Amino acid sequence: MRFYFIKTPRILKRLFAKYTWSFFSDRKEIFLTFDDGPIPEVTEFVLDQLKQFNAKATFFCIGDNIQKHPAVFSRIVKEGHSVGNHTFNHLNGWKNSDTTYIENTSKCESLLPRQKTKSFRPPYGKIKRKQAKQLLANGYKIIMWDVLSADFDPTITKKECLKNVLNNTQNGSIIVFHDSIKASEKLYYALPKILREFSERGYEFKAIN
Repeated sequence: MRFYFIKTPRILKRLFAKYTWSFFSDRKEIFLTFDDGPIPEVTEFVLDQLKQFNAKATFFCIGDNIQKHPAVFSRIVKEGHSVGNHTFNHLNGWKNSDTTYIENTSKCESLLPRQKTKSFRPPYGKIKRKQAKQLLANGYKIIMWDVLSADFDPTITKKECLKNVLNNTQNGSIIVFHDSIKASEKLYYALPKILREFSERGYEFKAIN
């Protein structure tokens, strides 16, 4: 598996200070995010778990999946969660032209309801500076993360996935999970435990608005 950070280093946050990596907060609040949905079963599992704990979250949706599974997407919105743009076809910004990338993002945006914040998360976290500059100019907030669960990584165990989140989350953290088939085994194991643990510690799970 390729190299990645579980806890985003401060130097990276400083280098890309125009991106949102976490929120400064002295309150017990954290921000769960889910990438790559919506899809039946997995996204529905996530929504069921969130509902049990009265938790809100942010779903960075792939436009193609919104079109394929409109009922699941509708449920996300109806249950009071935020939705963000994850491009229409899960494009890697480093491997696509600026024009193609921005057009693909706009195609996804046309399927999203209007919200206070136009949120965008680049698939794989890979975006060129020119692409980011254009999106920021178009009124987007580029939402990255503070804690990576690594639920997508087949080389780690579900217990390691859980520890990644429990050991690195603090007030204002933005945490990444994936509501995808690939990540489902680790997600099914870790998410209920994270919701229970942080709820017992007095934390509130909030959507990014």
